Amino acid sequence: MEKQKDYNLKHRAYNLSCRGMTFIEALIWVALFTLVILALVASILYFYRTNRYAIEQSNAVTFSQKGIGKMVRVIREAAYSSEGAYPIVSIAANDFIFYADIDNDPLIEKIHYYVSGADLIEGIVDAAGDPPSYAGAETLSTLSEQVRNLGQVSTFNYYDQDGAEITNYS
Repeated sequence: MEKQKDYNLKHRAYNLSCRGMTFIEALIWVALFTLVILALVASILYFYRTNRYAIEQSNAVTFSQKGIGKMVRVIREAAYSSEGAYPIVSIAANDFIFYADIDNDPLIEKIHYYVSGADLIEGIVDAAGDPPSYAGAETLSTLSEQVRNLGQVSTFNYYDQDGAEITNYS
């Protein structure tokens, strides 16, 4: 009888271990699995949103640096016009017109930098005719996008030979 009892206990323990999961255990397992997957998906989405913003910001900064670098190189090439006029035509807080040779041809071009909306624009007028004149239309290109001058910050600042800022543009 003792052997029978021992066999029944072993057989019962074996049956309990091989039954599988109850409905409650399965429900808890599915709920935990769902929470882990949702947390994983949320963190991946957050990573992509953050990464996309950083990439867009990096592209904007790079594009702006290239545009400003080009503008600085052209301004350093300022020269008397092909008509003999002074290098600077006009200055304003957000507008600058001058003459420079940007394409290494015999004639000097008229360059116009200005902010239009949120873009820094370059306008170029080639000298034409004999004697040369600047009567043609400007060829426009965007140097930088998303220019944001907060408040009343001017795009261009001008200084005299003593280093004092020029505020009267006339």
